[in-house]
Amino acid sequence: MLLSILYQVGLGPGQAIANRIKREYMKEDYTVLEALEILMKELKEFYSIQIRSIERDQKKLRIEIENHCFLRDPIKHRQKLDFGKAFCRVNKGYFETAFKELVGDKISRVEINFIKSDEEGDVCIEELIFYY
Repeated sequence: MLLSILYQVGLGPGQAIANRIKREYMKEDYTVLEALEILMKELKEFYSIQIRSIERDQKKLRIEIENHCFLRDPIKHRQKLDFGKAFCRVNKGYFETAFKELVGDKISRVEINFIKSDEEGDVCIEELIFYY
């Protein structure tokens, strides 16, 4: 139940950033890579993302990323809080909503999944999967 609530917390802001981007860039429809580039530029104060790999086939586009988000520093020294759990659900709701709004009918759905925490690199390894 908590995970669902936290996911829902990200939906409104995800919709808001997508609407602002459409208004400011005077464009309604974006490719996946255009949306990713614009979102990362707009959110550079909160997220530092590096693309590790891109895989594409007829059914999906998978982008593996390294992400250092604004939630990482407050939780990395707390033993009872784990990366990829509740805190990431807010980001998941936010980005899945923003991408769906910006890319629209080009995809059937988008998923953002936590893979692992890389303490040495101080990033989370995540995947963005866009289904056609």
